[in-house]
Amino acid sequence: MMTEQEQETSSASVMLNDDEKDIDIIATYTDASGTLQATRVKMKDLSASWVLENPADGGNDQQKGLQVLKLKDSYQAGKTLEESLQNAMVDHQPVEGEIQYAHVASMNPVKLRRWALRLKRRDLRVAELIKQDKEADKQIQVVLAAVKQSKNADTHVKGKYSIWRRDFESLNSDSVLKLMRDQIIMAKTYANIAKSKNQSDLYNSLMEHIRGSLHVIGEANSDAELHPSSLDRAKAMGHVLSIAKDQLYDCHAVARKLRVMLQSTEENVSSLKKRSAFLIQLAAKTVPKPLHCLPLQLAADYFLHRDQNTKDINKEKLEDPSLYHYAIFSDNVLATSVVVNSTVLHANEPEKHVFHIVTDKLNFAAMKRWFLVNAPEKAAVQVENIDGFKWLNSSYCSVLRQLESARVKEYYFKANHPSSLSIGSDHLKYRNPKYLSMLNHLRFYLPEVYPKLEKILFLDDDIVVQKDLTALWSIDLQGMVNGAVDTCKESFHRFDKYLNFSNPKISENFNPNACGWAFGMNIFDLKEWRKRNITGIYHHWQDLNEDRTLWKLGTLPPGLITFYNLTFPLDRNWHVLGLGYDPALNHTEIENAAVIHYNGNYKPWLDLAVTKYKSYWSKYVMFNNYYLQLCNISE
Repeated sequence: MMTEQEQETSSASVMLNDDEKDIDIIATYTDASGTLQATRVKMKDLSASWVLENPADGGNDQQKGLQVLKLKDSYQAGKTLEESLQNAMVDHQPVEGEIQYAHVASMNPVKLRRWALRLKRRDLRVAELIKQDKEADKQIQVVLAAVKQSKNADTHVKGKYSIWRRDFESLNSDSVLKLMRDQIIMAKTYANIAKSKNQSDLYNSLMEHIRGSLHVIGEANSDAELHPSSLDRAKAMGHVLSIAKDQLYDCHAVARKLRVMLQSTEENVSSLKKRSAFLIQLAAKTVPKPLHCLPLQLAADYFLHRDQNTKDINKEKLEDPSLYHYAIFSDNVLATSVVVNSTVLHANEPEKHVFHIVTDKLNFAAMKRWFLVNAPEKAAVQVENIDGFKWLNSSYCSVLRQLESARVKEYYFKANHPSSLSIGSDHLKYRNPKYLSMLNHLRFYLPEVYPKLEKILFLDDDIVVQKDLTALWSIDLQGMVNGAVDTCKESFHRFDKYLNFSNPKISENFNPNACGWAFGMNIFDLKEWRKRNITGIYHHWQDLNEDRTLWKLGTLPPGLITFYNLTFPLDRNWHVLGLGYDPALNHTEIENAAVIHYNGNYKPWLDLAVTKYKSYWSKYVMFNNYYLQLCNISE
């Protein structure tokens, strides 16, 4: 086969008879060096979709079509023309400077479809590559911007005067203070080493600078509270520490001394925690002077005005089972007044609410006087003295018999008892006088205290009511005796937290994973209580715990046992706990709760109270009241 035309860039077109079986196609082209090259392609090397035609049949090109291949004039090194021809079959777009080879071919619809799909796949691949290139460009721009920003950033840390060490830290409000405290630690370390090596001059210098730094720091908690000379002191200390490092630094000696100091500090922290726990418990059970003044003033006026001769008004309401009855057992006049005030304020029908308050002999006159002078509008209030319940004696009441025993008196009043401060703070809370008070255990005798009532809502004196509670009386307890909010979140506050499951009496009768519940707002079905003899169950287990091996003192553990499988879970919005110990409660839950409970040591009437929770309680205190002003009780 002869080539018809040669050009500098290379071109050829060949016309062949289709009955020729072994045909050579010769193409000439100019390579990169300018040398004219020629190559030969056999007919068998062409794709099956290409068929050569005789030029004499050119008039049939409308039926068969003309297939044009375009070969790029810049072949990659090492590639043959055969490979280039195969690539050209899908590269159908004309490109300037390419060599064209024209072949007359016929293509059936199936092959034409295949060729179109190849072109489509190529276009999709090209689009994908372009997209990847754009994303890569964006990432490069981000990196370049970050590099530019980092070059402009000032990484120099000011205010650091440690000569032998450079801290790469961000400035904050107490950076100088932290530096000085670190310097004191290192100075103490080097001072000990200097003393062991008899370098008295260096030792004295370090100790002098330690005293100076401590004097400058004082009680400061931030740089703003430091003395103006603190920076000069830090510089001077840094200089002395640099000298000490040059003379005394030994990695193993310094590490050993720091470990000793760390162990000593941990022991001090442990001791301080025990003392802190003791002081918190002491503060929690100590009556502040204003709260001590209030019952004294009220009691004095009670006898002065002969209120003991005053008869209860609305007496007919006290035993009416169709009304809403509350039981509050407390010796705290101010706290009880908040419970009553907040409940009445949110009640839709306050005239249907009856409050049964029981207090001890010491506070009876004060409690009686307060609610005579400050009786809630429309609601009825009854105040009783627990000493008036003659049936409540040691022959009937197990816990009263135990509280009068010599063993319990020793537990509470002997300083050398094993549960004293010397062994830790775990049992300190059980030394609170409330565990010795029958007011705390009276909740287990509600049917005896109120024999004509069918349902009663028990409220602790450290709660605040924020919504109408009357819906609690209409809740179907489904045969249960106690309606309460459960407190087991995840693995916390389950039975094994309160009861001793190493004792077979507990492990054989109760499930350690059973859910605990809250004492403090409980709706009790007194009819079901009497039917199931709940008080008898309580006595049984209280007698078994005379040696306090089943649980420690308190009312929640025996409550969990007594009402085991007899407690109906209320919706959590009825009762939110933790305001007396947890400063991280959810604000929305507190706002939406019907009752909030200050259980814990941080009662709202004490200085220990969590500040952000105190307003929920204080807004129900009548600070303009004569007695509160007389005793200087203010917000």
